[in-house]
Amino acid sequence: MGDIKKLRKKYTPPRHPWQGPRINAEKVLVKEYGLKNKREIYKTQSLLRNFSKQAKNLIAYKTEQSEKEKKQLFDKLANIGLLHKDADLEQVLGLTIDKLLERRLQTLVYKKGLSRSVVQARQFITHGHIAIKGQKVNIPGYLVKAEEETHVEFVKNSNLSSAEHPERVVKEKNVLKKEVNKNIENDK
Repeated sequence: MGDIKKLRKKYTPPRHPWQGPRINAEKVLVKEYGLKNKREIYKTQSLLRNFSKQAKNLIAYKTEQSEKEKKQLFDKLANIGLLHKDADLEQVLGLTIDKLLERRLQTLVYKKGLSRSVVQARQFITHGHIAIKGQKVNIPGYLVKAEEETHVEFVKNSNLSSAEHPERVVKEKNVLKKEVNKNIENDK
């Protein structure tokens, strides 16, 4: 049969687990982006750290191979939608975790108005209601490529694809208040 592949962590946790400012900053990120747990933050930070480490190595070397790797790095970051192809390595070092979290499928579903909140966007994705280019995607942490961003939609045979579905009807708070006030006045 063969050896089973050893599973490894895709992130490194913080070195010191009890730091108040870091914990508070993580709480804000978890709430703002509707993350399941802090492990998703650590995965994103590790990915960002890998980009920065590669950029620092490319700044140090001026060989033909480093130019190829630089082009590949810029192509990858442009494909994800984080930078333009004509960016420089200093811009790679300037990337923040917020920019990377903005490219997650969960955040884009919310920003496109397909859900009421980021938590509901996560639910729609995990329940299989969201598709990219007609292909169902059920991973909220999927990094959406720049070319795929316009193709994020509901699955065709999903109940949520109709605009009249109760979960899709989004009313502004002010509109709700006006309707309530109007109903109160009519009852008098």
